[in-house]
Amino acid sequence: MDQADREELEAGLEHILDSPENNGLLELIVARPETAKRHVLDNARLDIDKGLLGDNWKSRGSKSMPDGSADPQMQLTIMNSRVAQLVAQNRSRWSLAGDQLFIDMDLSNENLPAGTRLSIGNAIIEVTPVPHTGCKKFVSRFGLEAMKFVNSDYGKKLNLRGINTKVIKSGSIKTGDKVMKSN
Repeated sequence: MDQADREELEAGLEHILDSPENNGLLELIVARPETAKRHVLDNARLDIDKGLLGDNWKSRGSKSMPDGSADPQMQLTIMNSRVAQLVAQNRSRWSLAGDQLFIDMDLSNENLPAGTRLSIGNAIIEVTPVPHTGCKKFVSRFGLEAMKFVNSDYGKKLNLRGINTKVIKSGSIKTGDKVMKSN
């Protein structure tokens, strides 16, 4: 699979900037039952304690926690679907990014600062302050230029690599659900 070069990535920025600020759309749900495994789901359940049911977030734990437990500030990762399409070059490869939810919505710090709540289906999630950055796997799957693009100064401001969130209200979600800022 071809990887996008810097010119292609830069050319796609305008389309990304047109992402809706509210009334977003949940385009893809991905559970990661174990490392390097992905299950694309039509519908799912978000749980305050377990995150996305069927995902390994809780059992995998986190290097960022002193005891190695799962970081509650990194329960769900979300990526803008327009960015995913640009770096992955094909929708069938979006899940390789490692995020659980792919949303057509402006994920920038300006639009969704930490503490912003989003309703999806009958669940509510909250944006956390923990930055979401790419890793070696992201580079191997999408290329160094993609990593530089999402982690550039403007990429960080726009959260092109995505955002971390946590579940505030358990509930069911499905592909096609509207994503709205809530109080």
